[in-house]
Amino acid sequence: MRRSLELWGGVECTVNRVGDRWRDQLRLSGHHDRIDDLDRIAALGIRTLRYPILWERTELEPGVFDWRWADARMDRMRDLGIRPILGLIHHGAGPAWTSLTDDDGFAEGLARFAAAVAARYPWVNDWTPVNEPLTTARFSALYGHWHPHARDETIFWRALLNQIDGVRLSMQAIRAVIPGARLIQTEDFGVTYGTEACAEQVRHENLRRLATWDLLAGRVTRPHGLHARLSTFGLGARLERIAIEPAPADVIGLNHYATSDRFLDHRLERYRPERHGGNGVIRYADVEAVRVREVEDGGWGRLFDRLSARYSAPIAVTECHLGCSVDQQIRWLSDCWEAAQAARDRGVPVEAVTVWALLGSFDWNSLLTRADGHYERGAFDLSSGVPEPTALARAVAILAEDRGLEAGADLGAPIASEGWWRSADRFDAVPT
Repeated sequence: MRRSLELWGGVECTVNRVGDRWRDQLRLSGHHDRIDDLDRIAALGIRTLRYPILWERTELEPGVFDWRWADARMDRMRDLGIRPILGLIHHGAGPAWTSLTDDDGFAEGLARFAAAVAARYPWVNDWTPVNEPLTTARFSALYGHWHPHARDETIFWRALLNQIDGVRLSMQAIRAVIPGARLIQTEDFGVTYGTEACAEQVRHENLRRLATWDLLAGRVTRPHGLHARLSTFGLGARLERIAIEPAPADVIGLNHYATSDRFLDHRLERYRPERHGGNGVIRYADVEAVRVREVEDGGWGRLFDRLSARYSAPIAVTECHLGCSVDQQIRWLSDCWEAAQAARDRGVPVEAVTVWALLGSFDWNSLLTRADGHYERGAFDLSSGVPEPTALARAVAILAEDRGLEAGADLGAPIASEGWWRSADRFDAVPT
């Protein structure tokens, strides 16, 4: 008998650095000081939780660890029957003595930390050593948003490969302790569309979106469309080493947001200057595809199908979150859940859907570049200073019982009849 679609959960846990300022989402949300949040999460029926034992928060100086916070929460999760998926880096660059651009120290240091975590918690089977390596490399080394604030393609690819090596070496270290450990590799994934004038850049970005999983699988060899480009930056030998000892994902972790799909448009006059960019050959605007009339909403199903066709591995939605009104949040989760069920019915191995940011998140509206205190609620609302369950929490509890959200259950709030991402009104918000 086939196992039911699983419902997982997660807490936003990014530790990132802008200049010399560090931002820790666990402290911003108060979860750092509230171990009973785990009881609240368990009460929703969630029994698998993406959870952080982050390098920056645990290894205080080289070889010196503070396990007190982690031990207390790991013990509590065991008591509650929650299975953790442990994350070691979440949009960070490691402790202050490391760097994404350190070609030797970053990956080896992360692997040593991974070995220490595995030795301390040998009962944990599922791991995400580095969350969204491609996204972190783009924001830190290509777009300059986060430390080290580079805008250089060579540094970008090095930062990505350092994280890929960190994942590979970490999984080797973990499996030396836990032979059956699974790699659940997360990455933001969507589709880039564009005008015909931008076709070459569109092809590149759609291939680059797969770089994390392709690199880990050892696929970026000479026939691969990215191999020649990386080789021009002197990275060919590193690609060969990765291909010799790959670490393919045991589960493809799909993170997808309403703004993940992009549209590239050479008609710059249609958009504000801050939307303008380019690749050195052609100038174009980069906007959310969901706001563009030329793009038809493809839904979650096309993402499952694309990933299933490319990788022979189960798929899990590892982040399903929408910063919006609670009725729209429920509709976004419901759409994802129904699409995952439909994909399973046609034979796509979708394992789970993860309700992300259960406690909400802070300042993601500015990609964590400003400390404005902008808060997006999750299944719990922290606005009062105390986690209060929302109607989304009740929806989560219903799904955890393997019941559908359209079954007439009282959620305390209506489900939006139509998501804004499908409404004709969404085109009125195009940033012209």
